[in-house]
Amino acid sequence: MEITLGPAKSIVGTFDVPGDKSISHRALLVASIADGVSSLHNLLQAQDPESTIRCLRSLGVKITRNGETTEVYGQGLNGFRRPTADLDAGNSGTTMRLLSGILAGQPFESTITGDESLRNRPMQRVVDPLTRMGAVISSQKGKPPLTIQGKNPLDAISHTLQVPSAQVKSAILLAGLFAEGATTITEKVITRDHTERLLNLPVRTNEEGRTITVVGGTRIPPFTIVVPGDISSAVFLICAAALVPGSDIVIRNVGLNPTRTAVLGILTNAGLQLSVERTSHQEPEEYGDIRVKFGPASRPIDLDSAVVPQIIDEIPALAVLAAASGVECSVRGAGELRVKESDRVSLLVRNLRSIGVPAEEAGDGFSFERAVITSGRVQSGGDHRIAMAFALAGLRGGAEITIDEAEASEISFPHYWGVLESFQKR
Repeated sequence: MEITLGPAKSIVGTFDVPGDKSISHRALLVASIADGVSSLHNLLQAQDPESTIRCLRSLGVKITRNGETTEVYGQGLNGFRRPTADLDAGNSGTTMRLLSGILAGQPFESTITGDESLRNRPMQRVVDPLTRMGAVISSQKGKPPLTIQGKNPLDAISHTLQVPSAQVKSAILLAGLFAEGATTITEKVITRDHTERLLNLPVRTNEEGRTITVVGGTRIPPFTIVVPGDISSAVFLICAAALVPGSDIVIRNVGLNPTRTAVLGILTNAGLQLSVERTSHQEPEEYGDIRVKFGPASRPIDLDSAVVPQIIDEIPALAVLAAASGVECSVRGAGELRVKESDRVSLLVRNLRSIGVPAEEAGDGFSFERAVITSGRVQSGGDHRIAMAFALAGLRGGAEITIDEAEASEISFPHYWGVLESFQKR
């Protein structure tokens, strides 16, 4: 499917964004090993969480839906059954990496695979620590499918993350529930902490970094959670309003977890007019409303390795915002972008050039000077964040942008194109 978008009229009103994708995955997985029925409200109903649900059902977990409420009938730590076929994680790296942590502690063999894109993503960073814990894992030169012969109990380990990754951290923490003793993870750069919050794990900071400990055999009580709106999805609407003259919007009930809100500071520093009102401080996740008025970026966007891990999913939107605003942009220390749903560094640079922005590619990032966006065609590469980001380029000025494989947005933001097209009819 291709979508063509041109300049929009003013965007005014109140909006909601889908439930947070990262929290949705983790809530499903943690609930599946809880001792009873958990209720998950406002769970993201999109392709990636559906992959997690499909895998869990194949492992014997009953999951039901009634409107906005999803009930997960937890099987406890040792209640999974051996699947009768390979587990299909679809396009979801989160599903594969986090579920691998749980499968490592099961007393049976299982294989988890995915689509072509996922089968080309690196998994060795998960395989290595889980192997140290006693699981036997085979892969295709460090890539999926993964065949996991679990061990119960696993061996507890101490592990320092060499590459900032909340997915790797979460996989080890989940595996630690099946270990004998205490498993400790140290991260030198803070990454999103949704798993720690759901498991209510102790966290401390010392000279070595941020340390999280999980004790094997800890039982998980059933829980109720309201999944807040995904700030990574909200960023697209924030940027849209900032770029379209006369806009004034409020995005309600957006997750404001401190490990995810660095992007708001970056947007403010770039000159956007936005304000945040916290409406809840409830555990495990706080949320609130974000108001945005028209006002494109007026200062360069300069990102380095100190902040990149906290905004890795928002970089495509930030890059297109800068380009559409006519300001410079520089991104360094973002090599992780190359192993997402696509090589986002390469795709961003190629697509920016296709719409008149002379971007330069580097090994771990990219940069460009001030430019004027022209009409053009964008290749999303089936990557949801690339597709949604470049839609922003067509909302401001006289350019029309055509996006190939626009349906990729269904991975995280169903109805995204309907929302944007409604802006053009206002």
